Amino acid sequence: MVHTDVGIVHPGAMGARVAAQAMAAGSRVWWLPQGRSAATGRRAAEWGLRPAADMAELSARCTLLLSVCPPAAALDVARQAATAGFDGVYVDANAVSPQRMAQIAEVLHGTGATLVDGGITGPPPRAADTTRLYLSGDDTVVAGVRALFDGTLLTPVALAGPVGRASALKLSFAAYNKISYALAAEACALAEDHGVLDDLLDVAAHLLPDTPLARPEQLAGAGPRAWRWEPEMREIADAWRGSGLPGSFADAAADTFERWHTHKDDKTVTSGQLLADLLRREPDEAG
Repeated sequence: MVHTDVGIVHPGAMGARVAAQAMAAGSRVWWLPQGRSAATGRRAAEWGLRPAADMAELSARCTLLLSVCPPAAALDVARQAATAGFDGVYVDANAVSPQRMAQIAEVLHGTGATLVDGGITGPPPRAADTTRLYLSGDDTVVAGVRALFDGTLLTPVALAGPVGRASALKLSFAAYNKISYALAAEACALAEDHGVLDDLLDVAAHLLPDTPLARPEQLAGAGPRAWRWEPEMREIADAWRGSGLPGSFADAAADTFERWHTHKDDKTVTSGQLLADLLRREPDEAG
């Protein structure tokens, strides 16, 4: 069991559950209430997280900072930690491209902080063997982060190699997994527009069972998370282009998820509502 002070930025649906695993392993976990929503505050209270007044206090109290935030905010969070003088282990566990991770490394360069690249796959950890935290970077430091979560519901996996490899793995998996939801939604929207949606669902159930195309309830689950998935798709597009690949698949998926931003965290949204959003025609499209 590892005893240390850990800072979590920020305890959203995923971050709060990750923080809970660090606490289960014996760590004290701190967070920043300033500027956060009431829902975030409730999660922090539920899991017993300790409040810090600002990033300076968080940086002074903690030997490890764990950044779990929307991809678009990852670089700014790293800048805040650098400005506050954090000189411990900084784990960026966000869905960002290797290029973005290189920018984060540049921000932290010369601060005394050691960057560990992290990538979370699976749902917020609620049961064993469902959620993994992939880690890459300095072997010794990665081993210390791994030890922090050993024996918890979050399974840490060390990858050989430098910062950037964990992010590449995370985005490679997310590309296939999440773009499949966008593709299924576009296919269903096309079928709906021509009155053959029920027929499409029937053939999908026959030939592609257990996919978002065959199971509308899976498709509906993408709506509340689309506000986070859209910027993740932008990161995937950048990562693909950085490897000489076309980023158009990810760009198109981002455009799909962008139409669902109004359903942020709304677990009551239906697949029918999501398809209606996709079929909403702009004036130039309506002719």
